[in-house]
Order: sequence, then structure tokens, then C-alpha cells
Amino acid sequence: MRVLEFQAKRLLQERGIPVPRGTLLRSARDLEGLVYPAVLKAQMPVGGRGKAGGIRAASTPQEAALALEDLLSASVRGHRVRAVLGEERVETAQELYLGILIDRALRAPVLLASASGGVDVEEAARRNPHAVVRRAVDLCSGPDEHDVRWLATLLGVADRLREFRTLVVAAFAAFRELDATLVEINPLALTEAGFVALDAKLVLDDKAAFRHAELFRTLAEEAEAVAPTTRSPAECLAQAAGLTYVPLDGEIGLISDGAGTGMLTLDLIQDAGGRAADFCELGGAADAAGMKAALGAILANPRVRALLVSLIGGLTRMDEIAEGLVAYYHEHALRVPLVVRMAGTREEEGRAILRAIGVEALYDLAAAVSEAVRLAEEGEWRSS
Repeated sequence: MRVLEFQAKRLLQERGIPVPRGTLLRSARDLEGLVYPAVLKAQMPVGGRGKAGGIRAASTPQEAALALEDLLSASVRGHRVRAVLGEERVETAQELYLGILIDRALRAPVLLASASGGVDVEEAARRNPHAVVRRAVDLCSGPDEHDVRWLATLLGVADRLREFRTLVVAAFAAFRELDATLVEINPLALTEAGFVALDAKLVLDDKAAFRHAELFRTLAEEAEAVAPTTRSPAECLAQAAGLTYVPLDGEIGLISDGAGTGMLTLDLIQDAGGRAADFCELGGAADAAGMKAALGAILANPRVRALLVSLIGGLTRMDEIAEGLVAYYHEHALRVPLVVRMAGTREEEGRAILRAIGVEALYDLAAAVSEAVRLAEEGEWRSS
């Protein structure tokens, strides 16, 4: 879940990171408490607002009213603006960049920092690889004294070491406590009063939602009210069922009972000359109800011309998965040809259940993929 700026700042402020005084603006009535000079920033789930005209400065209430009216009647990068974050303008002596993310290769959190904040850090790093420094840290203990001192020296803020240490520790605490995959403060302003997060980006791990159910619900409700997202019917169905769903641009719908099996099958589809239209991973919902819901989501995508179900049962029972597939078949029928690859726990029982609707499950994954690609290309029905 990528949260909006006003939400990210609230979560960081709750953990001790200073942010500018601000208020969420939805109409001119909300301008009453704004501090001037001010900055008005459109709230939307995308970056690059400044270049697209989504950030305005205002020195007086009259300027703020005009800027707010313009923003609330505009679309920025394809998103209709429904709310604006109004903040006091902060005078800065220096602008830095600070980020924390998961490095999957290192399997560890990594601190990112740059003395050039307020810019596109990825582009800055491409132009000058030394512009952004990286430091892997321990997830449990967090950044130690040496990590913080090293970063402070490189950023030129060693004379504000105590304040910088407090900020870095607080940012990492937010990263860990919220099960975030990204915490980014850009720019991080150095002012006479100390460090201030002028902008913030926060991405929370959806797979940790069960540990933060109330928070995720609140953030989702706020975001839907402020920046409604346009989801396809397939995405809505998958989200309602708690399934992982990825829309793609091909013609083969794929359902797997695990991420590893799914990734392997996607690679094999591409190797066989096909393309996946979408991908649904059952994960913890690998049972009859989960399979039935996944079929509904996958087949809500009109691009799907063939359906491939790739299963390898460990904890997943193949008979339960087959029952879900048969239940969907009897309620909705299937508008596209189906190929099932089944191996694992209770697979013989699962195969027998599928035979009742004329589907003969395959054991060989490569053969199942080849058949699905052929059926998608030819558009013909043949139970497999």
C-alpha cells in the first residue's frame, strides 16, 4: 500500500519526525487555519506533481484561495485532484535525501542518503553514481552509531549529529513498526530549528496487513475519499477475496497456488512464445473458496483467451482446489479453454473430481504451458 503524502507525514510525525504545520484542504472553508507563506500540494498516489503543476506557492489568503480553486478543478498526471495538503513554507539552509528500503539481493534494509535532496534521486544517481550512498543495516537492531556518524559525515551534517541520529532512528523505527517496504523523506530540510521532512513517501507491505488491520482500513478509507483509484473488475474481485492479482498484457490467464510456482510458470509461458493476460496467486487462500474467487477474478479480464491453473500441492490439497474449480464451472461455465497442471497432496482425488467436468489434469508443467499457449493462439476449445 502506497499511502498519500498527508498520511505518510502523519505516521512519521507520530514517531517523532518533524513535519511542516499543515492541514488537508477540500474546499475554501478549510483555508482558515493555513499559515503563510504557504505551499499547496495536490494529494495523489503518483510522483512528479511539481513538474505537472500539482504544487503551488501562496503568500496570502487570496493567492491560496485562487491556487486551491485551480488545483481542485484540475487533473494532474491523469488523477482528478480532490484534496490538497496546505503547509507553511519552511526556510531551509540545506536540502537532503533520506530513504530506507528493502534490498532483496542483500535480504536486508538499506539506508539511502544524498546531499542533494528535492530532486529525482534515481536520475541523480544515474548521472553521478556517487550522489547517493547506501548502507545495509540489521533489521532487528537498526542503524548503529557508526552507521549514523558515517552518513552524517558524508551529508555534511556532522555538526548536527545528535539531531540527525534522532531522525534516522525514528525513520527506521517507522520502517520496522509499520512493516514498510519504503520510507523516503525528500527533501529532508535542515533549518535553524533542526531537521524537517518537507515531503515523504511511505509504502507498506500488503502482506503484513493482518498485523495492522485497523491502520490499513483507515488509510484505505482516507485514500478512497481523497484520491479514488480506478480498479478493473478483476482487481476489485481479487482484492475483496484477499488474493494477489497482477494484471498483464497478454492472452493467458494464470492461477497458481504459490508465488514460486507462479513465477516459474510465467517464465515458461514467455519461453513458449505466449504472454500472460493476468496472474492470480492463491497463497493462504489455497482452498475451494479461494480457487472459486480466483477464477472469477481472472476471467473478469476480457483479454483472457485461455486459462492455465498451475498447482503443486504441499500443504495445499488438490481435491479442495478441484472442488472450487468444479463449483465455479457449474455456476458460470467457462468461456475459455482450461488447462490444469496438478501435482501433490491428494492429486488423484483432485484429478477424479476434474474428470467429472471433462478436464484431464496434466502432471508435466512444460506440457501444460505449451497446451495453454497453443489454445490461446488458436482460440479453440480442448479440455486438458
